[in-house]
Amino acid sequence: MKLAPSILSADFANLAGDLRLIGEAGARMVHIDVMDGHFVPNLTIGAPVVKAIRKVTDLIFDVHLMISEPDRYIDDFIKAGADIITVHLESEGNTKDQILRIKKGGVKAAVAVKPNTPVEELLDLLPMLDMALVMTVEPGFGGQALIPSALDKVRRLRREIDEKRYPCEIQVDGGVTLENAGELRRTGVDIIVAGSAVFGAADVEATVKEFLEI
Repeated sequence: MKLAPSILSADFANLAGDLRLIGEAGARMVHIDVMDGHFVPNLTIGAPVVKAIRKVTDLIFDVHLMISEPDRYIDDFIKAGADIITVHLESEGNTKDQILRIKKGGVKAAVAVKPNTPVEELLDLLPMLDMALVMTVEPGFGGQALIPSALDKVRRLRREIDEKRYPCEIQVDGGVTLENAGELRRTGVDIIVAGSAVFGAADVEATVKEFLEI
C-alpha cells in the first residue's frame, strides 16, 4: 500500500518545505486537491501553484480535480506537471473522453466517485483507468471521519479488478488515520490519501514513516 499525503492540510505558506519533509520521510507521492467552490464547498489551488511546486520536488503529483468543468482545465494541469489526474464521475462532460484526453497528454488517468454514487457506475471504466478513487468522506474539507460503508465499494472494486486482471489501482481519500490504515490495506486499498493525519501530526516525518510501515 502506498501513501499520498494531501497538501490540503499542509502549510500553504511553506509548501516547498512540507513537500521536502514528506519526501525525506519516504513518501513518493503527494495528493493535490483542486477545488473550485462549486463542485465542492471549498476553494484551494489551481494549475499555477502546481507548476510552481513542480520545480521543487520530484514526488509523483496525484492531482484530484474536484471541479465542475474538468474539460476546461485538464490541459493546464498536464502542462503544470501532473503525473496522475483524477476527474469525478459526477462532474460535467464525457468521462471517457476526459480519460482519453488525460492519457493522450502522457499522464495517468483516474476517476473518483463520491460516497453517494454507486460504485457500479465506475465498473465499465476500469479497463481504461490507472486508478479508481473511492471518496470515504463527502469531498470539500479535511478532518472528517471515514464513512465505513464506503469500504464496501473498495471490496467490490477489488473483486472486479482482480477477476478481470485490470492494471488499475484503488485509492481512498477521506478520514484516513493510523488507526484505520491497516483495515484499509486488508480491504484491498492500494493507495491511501492522508491529509490532517499527516500534516496535523506533531511529528510529520515520524507519522509518514508509521503509515509506510503499515
